[in-house]
Amino acid sequence: MAVLIEVESLVKKFGESEVLKGIDLTLDEGEVLGIIGKSGAGKTVLLHAIRGLKEYKPTSGKIFYNVAYCEPCRYVDVPSRVGQPCHLCQGELEHYRVDAWGDDSGDLQRDIRNRIAIMLQRTFALYGDERAIENVMRSFTERGYTDAEAIYKASELIDQVKLSHRMMHMARDLSGGEKQRVVLARQLARSPITLLADEPTGTLDRKTAEIIHQTIQETAEQNDMAVLITSHLPEDIESIADRAILLDDGRITMEGAPKEVVDEFLSTVGEIQKQEVPSGETMVRVAGLEKKYITLDRGVIRAINDVSFDINEGEIFGLIGLSGAGKTSVSKVIAGVLEPTNGEVIVRVGDDWVDMTMPGPENRGRAKPYIGILFQEYDLYPFRDVLDNLTGSIGLELPAELAEHKAVQTLLAAGFTQEKSGKILNKIPDELSQGERHRVALAQVLIREPNLVILDEPTGTMDPITKKDVTNSIITARAEIGETFMIVSHDLDFVKEVCDRVALMRGGKIISIGPTEQVLNLLTEQEKAVS
Repeated sequence: MAVLIEVESLVKKFGESEVLKGIDLTLDEGEVLGIIGKSGAGKTVLLHAIRGLKEYKPTSGKIFYNVAYCEPCRYVDVPSRVGQPCHLCQGELEHYRVDAWGDDSGDLQRDIRNRIAIMLQRTFALYGDERAIENVMRSFTERGYTDAEAIYKASELIDQVKLSHRMMHMARDLSGGEKQRVVLARQLARSPITLLADEPTGTLDRKTAEIIHQTIQETAEQNDMAVLITSHLPEDIESIADRAILLDDGRITMEGAPKEVVDEFLSTVGEIQKQEVPSGETMVRVAGLEKKYITLDRGVIRAINDVSFDINEGEIFGLIGLSGAGKTSVSKVIAGVLEPTNGEVIVRVGDDWVDMTMPGPENRGRAKPYIGILFQEYDLYPFRDVLDNLTGSIGLELPAELAEHKAVQTLLAAGFTQEKSGKILNKIPDELSQGERHRVALAQVLIREPNLVILDEPTGTMDPITKKDVTNSIITARAEIGETFMIVSHDLDFVKEVCDRVALMRGGKIISIGPTEQVLNLLTEQEKAVS
């Protein structure tokens, strides 16, 4: 592969402070170069200088871009394509070595910079009131694609960053990791020859980080895109980079294989080896929850009596207990369909906490679209096929191909195989088995892209085979799309197989909460008998 970027003796001062002190490096097309170093080493400044932001103009030194360029239509490509036909006008691509900060190549500099994508740490730059897919579509329409072309290309990128289950969410309501994946999709939509990524996964859990790394690596390999990525996390550099450099106090102190550079970095920082990023953050918080009913014959009934617990993101959380213990009442309050008498129920939507006890579009109304509920007696439209049952739940008119694509992706998350998903799309519910209908009903909830799925007695009176299918579909949905579940059930075998933690309720109160096996050991004989 040819050299795409050359940095020669680069120095950058801010006032009297010299941040970069004679940097020399090259970046090949299709290569992922990792830069590791402590905070303040100069990583971000180096990226901005390469990007061409005016505030980061070098104090001295040079940065050169080597590109294949078609002057008539101003198309820029990677240098190995010199001599080949232009992608746009079929003219011959010629080699240009461009001074990134030279004064005599302004138009060419701008054309090159338009083919350089950048991801900045903690900066999402998304249109908050637009859906995730609309944010990605913008990158295509700005390049001249029609809306019809943009929607298909955007959906492909959304799939690539493993966010198809959130494509219809408003950007402002996404979590930090989800927003970062939308940002990556937006940048890749520009078809860049270079991606500059500044700490793109520093605040993300490892699973999300791996998704971003994999997407970047695959795009670099497929499109010959050069990648320059900075990080202070050793695992990031080892995971993604082909080659690494160690930056310390504005100087490159080592260059070589990622593991060797990482080992050297760890030896210089002593005990401070990495920043631990917590996963499974709290999504639902219930504190002091009460629900009272006043009846003529029984007086005051405490359906929920001072209940407190949290549900973590990606968790399968169970509520167990005898009928009348208060399980369903708790689930309805969390879902926003039942008013509590006292207490706090807050649900995280994106990075914001929403008060479910308060009405209004900025409170309960904001969170309810992201909470899916599947009752024991679920409903499917009997005379509509599976495709119509699923896409009709979204409430949007989608192009036929996108609707089918979205339906199949959701059926996969609900436990169907790729082959089976395609076969049942045009079947009506009566043509499906009980287990298949239940999984379609689950898919009907999942296709709305909820953050939290509440399942009320999901196994009911199912036979063991059907119950196994439903169990597998829940586990698959959690594994494939990181879904969070709250399950209300008295089926102890099912709870034991599927739940991470459970809360045992009696008489409106939580008696015990913890790991499933531990709590199940506290059940009374009566509770075991009816479960």
